[in-house]
Order: sequence, then C-alpha cells, then structure tokens
Amino acid sequence: MATELNSDFSIPAHADTANMPWQDSPQSGVQRRMLDRIGDEVARATSLVRFEAGAVFPRHVHELGEEFFVLWGVFEDSDDVYPAGTYARHPPGSSHAPWSKRGCVLLVKLRQFDPADDAWVKVNTRSEDGWVPDSDGNRRLALHSFGAESVWAVEVTRQSTPQECPGGAELYVLEGDLQANGQPLATGSWLRLPPGATLSLAPGTQTARVWMKLGHLGAR
Repeated sequence: MATELNSDFSIPAHADTANMPWQDSPQSGVQRRMLDRIGDEVARATSLVRFEAGAVFPRHVHELGEEFFVLWGVFEDSDDVYPAGTYARHPPGSSHAPWSKRGCVLLVKLRQFDPADDAWVKVNTRSEDGWVPDSDGNRRLALHSFGAESVWAVEVTRQSTPQECPGGAELYVLEGDLQANGQPLATGSWLRLPPGATLSLAPGTQTARVWMKLGHLGAR
C-alpha cells in the first residue's frame, strides 16, 4: 500500500521541520524528513534529505524530474557540484549517482514536473546577480518558470500585497522568519496552500529569505 502524507492538495499543509525527527532511508547514510508523499520508494514526494559525510546514493533515473535546493553543505554528482544556496532542476529522464564528501541537507521535490518541462537549471541564490525589487519593495530572484508554474527566491522585509494563487503556492523558509497570512513561520518552516488560496507575506523579527513556488498545484 502506498504511503500518503499531506496528499490532499485541496487543503493547506504545514510543517516545522526543525522539530521533526530524521528517518532512515533504505540507503545507508541518507535520512529524510517527509513533507508530502504519494507512493513508497518511487513516489511523488517533497522531503528534506540529509547526506552524512561520505554518503553515496546509487544511480537512479528521475522519470518525472528532480528539483532541489541545497540548504547546508555541498551536494555532488559526476556532472556538477552544488554548494549551499544552490537551486537546481534535473528534467524527466535524467539520472545521476550523487554523493556528499562533507555532508549536506537538501529540500527535494520528486516526480512533480510537467513532462514537457525539459530545462536543466542551476542557480546560485547567494550571488547578488538577478535579484530585483518587486512592487512591494521586497527583493526577488527568478529561479524557473514553465507554463503556469513559477519558482522564486524572495527576501521579505516589507508587507506584501495579497496575491491570488489559482494554481496553489508552496514555500520554505531558508533563513530568518516571517508571517504568511498571519501565521508565524521560522527558519525551516514549510507551507503549502491549495489552488484558489491567497498569499500575503509580512516580515518577522529578522529578514527572511524563502524559496517559493506558485502555480504548480492546479490542473495542467
């Protein structure tokens, strides 16, 4: 029977990942904190993944794509090196056998691509390149867009104008803290809002940076 966690995308979902236990994966040296999931080891999934120093993961194919953000440490494969602050997308049909010499923690989304979205993406969000002010005076960095889906890094220092999200919204707090629709979110908080929701961000006690995805939960 398939594992299901936060699998009803018509209702909000939230997790404070800092207070979640790590769970062993089938691969030695790799642990997970599951956020949403439909399936067992081959699953549509959103998770935090931790590689211990020296951990290696066997070669695998991303049949419906892999998207990740390196939260800490350095992630590697035979094609590239992904230090902390890197956002990456490996399209459907790609494969790799990754490892981490020093250890790392990733936010990972599996099997959630539009099959026609074949872009390879790698963005260093810690570089100042590409960051621009938005209409509310916050700063944004475009990470990816395809069809109705868009992905951003956002630095929140001011109240944002409420934004309608016909295709849903998802965010992860990379650093600092903020409020989303009045709900306090600290570093490590994950929030998913259903299609038709409205999203408004407000600064907290520290400048926040968030990874944010819009439009990916609606019908394609």
